[in-house]
Amino acid sequence: MNIFILTSGEYGSRIVNNIAKSFSSSIVGIHEVPEDLPEFIDDVSTYVPGNLPLADLVIVTGLQGDINLIAPLVADKVGANSIIISAHEPGSVPPGLISEIEEAAGEKVLVFAKPFCSLKPMGDPIIDEFTSKLGKPQIMIEGDDFIKKVTVIRDAPCGCTTFIAEELIGVNVEDAEFVADNKFHNYPCLASMTHDRVLGDTILHVAGYLSKEAVKRALGFTMKSAVVDLETCNVDDEHCDHLCVENCPQVQVGGDTVTIREDDKAFIDPASCGCCELCISECPYGSIEIVNKRMEFKKEE
Repeated sequence: MNIFILTSGEYGSRIVNNIAKSFSSSIVGIHEVPEDLPEFIDDVSTYVPGNLPLADLVIVTGLQGDINLIAPLVADKVGANSIIISAHEPGSVPPGLISEIEEAAGEKVLVFAKPFCSLKPMGDPIIDEFTSKLGKPQIMIEGDDFIKKVTVIRDAPCGCTTFIAEELIGVNVEDAEFVADNKFHNYPCLASMTHDRVLGDTILHVAGYLSKEAVKRALGFTMKSAVVDLETCNVDDEHCDHLCVENCPQVQVGGDTVTIREDDKAFIDPASCGCCELCISECPYGSIEIVNKRMEFKKEE
């Protein structure tokens, strides 16, 4: 697999440096896009770099606004059929711009990742090869009451997962998800703390939920999660619009954190619940609360 990267700014630089750790021999070109471009660009084709190498995958990271439209143009030039565009700020790639890029990309496989660490295998062999090493965090934890070894199976594109893994050695397993959350902020994540209307939360917070999820799945339990009271959930389905699902940030990035059972009541997956409490504030029946106790689930192997 050959990778061509379009990057800009500090965030883009961090991503490029970490991609190079896993795919150094696969990167055939990197083009630095200026940060001081106008928000609206009449003709993005003037910004397409020359002398482009052949590539299978185009990765776009750190770009803001209309300049993201060069992604399908560059993909055409390098012969790539797969494109990943990451967003670390709410205005990086707004919904209207996404539609324009999709139209310009035509039949190409195009994935928008917000945050970049929400990227999962999706059936395209090129993108799946990339996500075999980088994307939604996945780790393996060994130990008893205390963590003895952490193996990073899939690192976050920014490298945050590797940093957290190193900091978890010697930590009590019941404290691990909370330590991971603190270390996530110590790294620190460079995603935006501005509220994102699509996610209903900040991109940085969602990235943090994904990091904690990796730890919880590796352990097979969590010490804290939102829980649904099935006796009061959806007692009158005429007034329930399943707002708990609609407003869950983890659902917005492709997770199954909140699902609806066959009896039309909600279920919250404790492994991926970020404890953002948005479902609590949205539930018309007051049927959801945060519970602080050990909750077991199938450990991810």
